Amino acid sequence: MPACFHCGLPAAGSARFCCAGCEAVASTIAAAGLDAYYETRTAPAARPEALPEIRVPAGLSEVALVLERVRCAACLWLIERVLTRHAGVKQAVVNYATRRALVSWDPHRTSLARIIAALRAVGYDACPYAPRREDELERLERRAALWRVFVAAFGAMQVMMYAFPAYVDEVGPEAEQVMRWASLLITLPVVLFSATPFFSGALAELRQRRIGLDTPIALGLAFGFVASAWATLAGSGAVYFDSISMLAFLLLGARFLESEARRRAARALDPLLRISSLEELSTGQIVRIAPGERIPADGVVLDGASSADESLLTGESRPVAKRVGDELAGGAVNLEQPLTMRVTRVGADTRAAAIARLAERGTASKPRLVDAAERVARHLTWVVLLVAAAAGLYLGDAWVAIAVLVVACPCALALAAPIVLTRASGALLAHGVLLTRGRALDALARATDVVFDKTGTLTTGRLSVRQVIRLAGIDESAALALARSLEQSSRHPVAHAFGGERTLQVAAPRNAPGEGVEATIQGRRVRIGTEAFCQELCGVPPAGPAHPNFDGSFVFLADENGWLAAFELEDTLRPAAAALVSRLKAEGLALHLASGDRPEVAAALARDLWIGDCAGAMSPQDKYRYLERLQHEGRVVAMVGDGLNDAPVLARADVSFAMGGGAEAAQLKADVVLLNDSLEGISTTLRLARRAMRLIRQNIAWALAYNALALPLAAMGFIGPWEAALAMGASSLTVLLNALRPLEQPSWKSSTSSSPSPSPLSS
Repeated sequence: MPACFHCGLPAAGSARFCCAGCEAVASTIAAAGLDAYYETRTAPAARPEALPEIRVPAGLSEVALVLERVRCAACLWLIERVLTRHAGVKQAVVNYATRRALVSWDPHRTSLARIIAALRAVGYDACPYAPRREDELERLERRAALWRVFVAAFGAMQVMMYAFPAYVDEVGPEAEQVMRWASLLITLPVVLFSATPFFSGALAELRQRRIGLDTPIALGLAFGFVASAWATLAGSGAVYFDSISMLAFLLLGARFLESEARRRAARALDPLLRISSLEELSTGQIVRIAPGERIPADGVVLDGASSADESLLTGESRPVAKRVGDELAGGAVNLEQPLTMRVTRVGADTRAAAIARLAERGTASKPRLVDAAERVARHLTWVVLLVAAAAGLYLGDAWVAIAVLVVACPCALALAAPIVLTRASGALLAHGVLLTRGRALDALARATDVVFDKTGTLTTGRLSVRQVIRLAGIDESAALALARSLEQSSRHPVAHAFGGERTLQVAAPRNAPGEGVEATIQGRRVRIGTEAFCQELCGVPPAGPAHPNFDGSFVFLADENGWLAAFELEDTLRPAAAALVSRLKAEGLALHLASGDRPEVAAALARDLWIGDCAGAMSPQDKYRYLERLQHEGRVVAMVGDGLNDAPVLARADVSFAMGGGAEAAQLKADVVLLNDSLEGISTTLRLARRAMRLIRQNIAWALAYNALALPLAAMGFIGPWEAALAMGASSLTVLLNALRPLEQPSWKSSTSSSPSPSPLSS
């Protein structure tokens, strides 16, 4: 195996370099006139350091790869197949819009170097994601593309000037032959330089024994140029150098516009990836963050008080107060005062990195409709070749075959969805919603029913004291002071309902798991907890007018002399719950409440929110069967859950939401994660999903209709090569422009007719 010219590592095939990085360094050295470096050096250049592989919880390694030498959607399809079939690779998802691949593998069976070598073997390259490297690749790629478009445009204009007199019969035979030779010479750099991506792509497809999007274009360009060159040499016959140059210009222009649209769509996810790729810090390091600076990694505040803008991570624009002991998330911005932080997680382990990986996976996965469209695009290429051959032979006109090869637009089908999916994911992320599976958009757009869990979903999951019931000669404030002091020694969720600071001296506190807390206060034994736990101390059952209502929502307070008070607790309703229910019902969705809480508590909440179908005291298995029954009735069910026990039912649902502050297991099973715990994200997601799927369906319908109309017209000779290139470019551009249409209605459309109230600053 040949060695890399720059660093000495093994190079694939006949290549002179092991990777694009070494090739770029060598080119830079040569461009600076420092070629003597390679003659005078005593050893190969330092080998690139191996980037750390990211460990994921399942014991696998995972990395985001930036893909190089990618020309079209068919390339990405091939890359995904190569990766998924590589021994040891557990999962590989390729994102068309970002040109990145998220790969996870078993480190005992393969390595990152072997995976990249497998890609190089089929003509592509890849490197672990690094912002600077990706920016440099994009800059070089964009510059090369612009030069190709410029050369093709210049050649097309010049050749058209020479071709026009021949079209209007204003020159003699000798002058016409001179113009043909001039056109040949001008078209030569267009074919040899500008059209290189089509020919190299076709050769790569030929080596892989497959037909992609480049093969028909390369055949049309090559056959047209060779036929025109032969007619020029022979001095007779038609030449179409103008059509060839114009064809190359239009195709390259359409491809350049496509790449620009793709980059624009991908920018929404880049900030998270760029933050997660920072590796300069180490765990335990002490960092000082000035006001206005971005927090470089996850950590804990050691000194200072300020607030942080976490909108990049949660979509929540309101600042979050930060004091000593509070957690800081990498990617947030310190707003007011300096903070001193101890780093707890860096790089791939940070919260930003986890969100970025899920977002990357979400945009790479595709709805079933999109998978079907891509299969049609791959088969359409074979149809184009067969129709071109049949039409050319039947009509005896090679230019008809060329027109057929050029006019078909399988790429429009391939373009129909990825840009929309990436834009939808970025728009949702801006609202604090993380789409972890792109396939969920289809189910969201078709959803008929929404099933809610109660605790932690429609409610905050944080208990509060609704009322204090006096059971002895003690006032409300004294009862709360006793309860607060006792609960300070407990970590149970009920203890958080009392909050505040301890005001009384507590001696010998004892926690009874599942029952309550006992301690000595002011010389007497006091208990807070369940009715049975307190009755064990005072010896008598509670009495009073409220006794018939005592149930699991009450916590009791008693001492050795008798009962002191009862506290009625309630789970606070989320502020946006009522508004969300109203919006979902207005959109025609059937709503259900499936709760593990007691039936009467669940029913009361359902009545307050006007949810018609309600079931309480449900185990995880009961919820699973509930969803299963709805699905058997033909419903498309969205499930909203929060806790660990919701993971099975979230996986069963057609599409599922998990709260960002809920259990990690629930988030891993969910298709959508509400990062800021705001229920408003549910209606936003449903609205954006319907809009995105509408755009995708429109794009696919247009692409199918265009190909169904253009192919027969070209095969019958009604469309020439030049017109075919124009039509093909227009088709791709139409799909791109539709994909870039707004996913959300402008604010002026949703505003009321009444004029807004004046701002205090405007008076």
